[in-house]
Amino acid sequence: MATTRAALSLQRLLVPSNPGKPQPRSTVLARFPSTTSSSRARRAVAAAAAPAAAVLSPPPRLGDVIEAQQFDRDALNEIFVVAREMEAVERDSHRKPSRLLEGYLMATLFYEPSTRTRLSFECAMRRLGGEVLTTENAREFSSAAKGETLEDTIRTVEGYSDIIVLRHFESGSARRAADTANIPVINAGDGPGQHPTQALLDVYTIKREIGTLDGIKLALVGDLANGRTVRSLAYLIAKYQNTKIYFVSPDVVKMKDDIKDYLDSQGVEWEESSDLLEVASKCDVIYQTRIQKERFGERIDLYEAARGKYIVDKKVLDVLPKHGIIMHPLPRLDEIEKEVDGDPRAAYFRQAKNGLYIRMALLKLLLVGH
Repeated sequence: MATTRAALSLQRLLVPSNPGKPQPRSTVLARFPSTTSSSRARRAVAAAAAPAAAVLSPPPRLGDVIEAQQFDRDALNEIFVVAREMEAVERDSHRKPSRLLEGYLMATLFYEPSTRTRLSFECAMRRLGGEVLTTENAREFSSAAKGETLEDTIRTVEGYSDIIVLRHFESGSARRAADTANIPVINAGDGPGQHPTQALLDVYTIKREIGTLDGIKLALVGDLANGRTVRSLAYLIAKYQNTKIYFVSPDVVKMKDDIKDYLDSQGVEWEESSDLLEVASKCDVIYQTRIQKERFGERIDLYEAARGKYIVDKKVLDVLPKHGIIMHPLPRLDEIEKEVDGDPRAAYFRQAKNGLYIRMALLKLLLVGH
C-alpha cells in the first residue's frame, strides 16, 4: 500500500528538520518530516536500490507525525485547508460515503487510556473508507505484558497495516517507533512528552473560533509540568507573530524550562502568573487542563496540593473578553464548572469535534497525498 501513495503538490511545504539526514525514498510521504533518523536511513538505502523510474518520482512528502515543532506555518495552513475539506466529507458521509482510503488499514496501539483521541482516529479512518485494527489497553492486553519491546511490537504490527497510531506512557516512545517502522507513525501522546495532533486541532480551533492566530494572547492553565498538550501547543503558537503566553499553575506543576527556553529562542513573550482572573481579563484563549493524578506516583500529597487551585467558573467568564474562548483537551474533572458549558465561549466540545477533521486530514495526507 505504501508504495502507491500520491505526492503532495506544494514543494514549498517541505520542512527539513535535519538537513544532514538522508531523504526518504520517494514512495514514503515526508512533506512535513519528523526528526526520526534510522527508519529514514533505511528508506534512503531502499531508494538507492530502486529502479530509476522510482528515483524520478515526485518530491518528498508527509512522513511521520512525531512532534509539534516539525511543522512550519505553510504546513499548518495546508493541513487546515484539508481539514476544512474533511468537514464537508464528514457532513456528506451518510449520503455519499467516502472511499478515499478504501483498502488501507490503520493500527491503533494505545498503551494508555484514551477516549477522544482513539475514537476520533478510528472514526476518521472509517469516515474515509478505511479499516481499523485496534488495541485500547496494550500495556495489559498485548505482548507488552509478557515483556515484548516496543520495537518488536512495531515491527510486527507494520506487517499488518499501512499506518500506526501510537499512544505510550514513555516520553520519546513515538520517536523510537518511527525509527523502527517503514510505514508512517503518528504520535497520539507519549507520556509527558508531546501530543502533536492535539496541538494541531487546538490551533485549528483557535483559528476557527477567533479568526486569527497572529497577535493572540493565550493562557495555559493547570498541570503544565506533566501536560503534553500544553507543551505541544506552546511549540505551535510560537510559529505565529506577536503572540503572548501566560502560564498559570500551582508551583508543583509549573511549565518546564525547556519550553520557556524555546519560546525565548523564538522571540515569544511569556509570563508566569498566579492570578487567573487578572490573566483571563487580558486573554483571547484560556486553555484549561486537569491536574494529572497518574503522573504523581505515590506523591498524592503533591497532587492534592495542586488540585482545585485554578477553576474556570462564572467569575472567570465575567472577566473574559466577549470574543474570548475557553478550551480544554478533556477529560475534565472539576477544573471547569458545569455552569460554564452553556456559555457560547465554552469551545471545548467544538474543539473535540475538530479533532476528527484534523485527523481525517492527516490520514489523507499521509496515505494518499493532497
